[in-house]
Amino acid sequence: MHPRKRQRKNASAMKLVGALVGQFRETAGLTQRELADRVCVHEETIASVEQGRRPLKPDLARVLDRVLETKKALQTAVDNMPEIDLIPAWAEQYMDIERDAIAMSFFANQVLPGLLQTESYAGAVFRNRVPTFSEEEINALVAARLERQEILHRKVPPTASFILSEAILLARLGGDRVYRETLRHLRACADLPGFTFQVMPLNRQTHAALDGPFILLETPDHQHLAYTETQRGSQLISDPDEVSILAQKYAMLRTQALNPEETKGLLDRLLGEQ
Repeated sequence: MHPRKRQRKNASAMKLVGALVGQFRETAGLTQRELADRVCVHEETIASVEQGRRPLKPDLARVLDRVLETKKALQTAVDNMPEIDLIPAWAEQYMDIERDAIAMSFFANQVLPGLLQTESYAGAVFRNRVPTFSEEEINALVAARLERQEILHRKVPPTASFILSEAILLARLGGDRVYRETLRHLRACADLPGFTFQVMPLNRQTHAALDGPFILLETPDHQHLAYTETQRGSQLISDPDEVSILAQKYAMLRTQALNPEETKGLLDRLLGEQ
C-alpha cells in the first residue's frame, strides 16, 4: 500500500534553500520556535523547510528576509527554484493545509482525488493534460503526487472520507491495465483505518452536489475549511457560512451514496468482471 519513494526533481534545490534558512536563523541567534513565533507560523513549518521537506513559499521567504535581515537572499533563491516540480501557486496553500489536516472529506465526479491515485493512473492524468507535459515533467509531477499520499499512512492518519461518482470507477483512463490496477488499489484503500469510501450511483434521481467537486478539511486547531478547483485556479474557503453550505451538501451526499459496505461490494463485482 505504501507508494514507492521517488526523489523530487527539485529536491536538491529545496534542501539548499532549507539549509540557507537554517544558517541564517542560527546566525541571528534564534531557535526554530523563536523564528516561527516571529513570522507567525508553526515551528514544524520552519523545521520542514530547513530539512528540505517543504518548499519555501514566496510570501514566507519575504517575511524571513525581513526578520533575518538577509537582503532578499531567500526571496531570490525561491524565485530561481527549478520550475519542473513546483506546485502551482494557487494550490500551494491547500497542499500545506492538506499535509497537516486531521480530517478530510472529498467529493469527486470526474477524476480520482490525488490521494487515491496509483502511479499509473496519475501518469495517465498528466498525459491527458492539454497543452502536453514533457515526459520529464510528468515523472516529476507523478512523484510529487505519490509523495502526498504519505499522509494516509502516517502514525496517526487523518480521518478521510471519499464520495466518488460511479462514472470515475467506470472510466478506463490509461487503458485496461491501469483500470484493473486502480480498482484493486481502491479496494485495498477501502480497508484502511479511519478511511470511508462511498460511491454515488449513476442511476440516482437525486444528487446534492450538482455544482461540482469540493473538499472539506479540519485543521489541528479545529478550523473548518473548504477547497474547490476549476480548470485554471482554485478557491480556499474559510467563511463559516460558506463552509457550512458545503458541509450540508456533503452530509446529504453521504445519505444518497452507497454505504461503505455496498461500495466494497461494487468494487468486488467490478474486479470479478475483469
